[in-house]
Amino acid sequence: MYELIQITDRTYYIQSPAKIGLVRLDDREVCLIDSGNDKDAGRKVRQLLDKNGWSLRAIYNTHSNADHIGGNKYLQAQTGCRVYAPGIEAAFTRYPVLEPAFLYGGYPCKDLRHKFLLAQESDAKPLEEAVLPEGFELIQLPGHFFDMVGFRTPDDVVFLADCLSSRETLEKYQISFIYDVGAYLDTLEKVKGLKARLFVPAHAAATEDITEFAQYNIDKVHEIADRIQDICREPMCFEDILQRLFTEYGLAMNFEQYVLVGSTVRSYLSWLRDSGRAEVEFADNRLLWRC
Repeated sequence: MYELIQITDRTYYIQSPAKIGLVRLDDREVCLIDSGNDKDAGRKVRQLLDKNGWSLRAIYNTHSNADHIGGNKYLQAQTGCRVYAPGIEAAFTRYPVLEPAFLYGGYPCKDLRHKFLLAQESDAKPLEEAVLPEGFELIQLPGHFFDMVGFRTPDDVVFLADCLSSRETLEKYQISFIYDVGAYLDTLEKVKGLKARLFVPAHAAATEDITEFAQYNIDKVHEIADRIQDICREPMCFEDILQRLFTEYGLAMNFEQYVLVGSTVRSYLSWLRDSGRAEVEFADNRLLWRC
């Protein structure tokens, strides 16, 4: 873990729970794409930088999930690097309590205020094309989270953040986290058509051909949507829908899974409602879903 993997003369990734991109900008300076999940990740990245005699100019965050921004504060304090995050992700990076609060739908209890959902705050500036190193391309990848992006480096390596889950992850957890299902499907269709020297998803193996992989994720989204529609043939409240999904997929509920899967299921229901495939009714002071 935290092994430095070289792809080209300039581009690397650090093997970690959420892959960290590293690009040499010149003989001395480098930038990072994301920073890992906590202070320990930041410390291990710093050790790699020191070992290679590199100076960190900037961290470009793909989005604000804690496992992608957790090393920001340590690295920023140690190196003075700048941190950039796209759109609303910059606000979540500056005020990371927004993540567990958003997932829970209220003030998060202490069971949710831990490093896996609550990173340390860092001083993130807006990520725009103008602040990118020469030759970098910003790729909009909304859906998994609010304003997630990816990057194409000057030597044609594409970092895809969290827009794809590995087969192993989907077979184990079945329901991957999605904020906006419609936008996510549009992103996957776009990614399916991309070409690059190498694609580096944050939570799956690097690959030269992304088409089949993207299609597998698309098919999984439609499978989950179909399952929710089957469950809602009769009016059903959200908690019962969630229970049925956990039971039918053999999942084990805890606080983290409740908010991550629960938030995702709400997103599926919103998508089905907005596309005319789900209806709602209020009975006995309960919101019921019917498909």
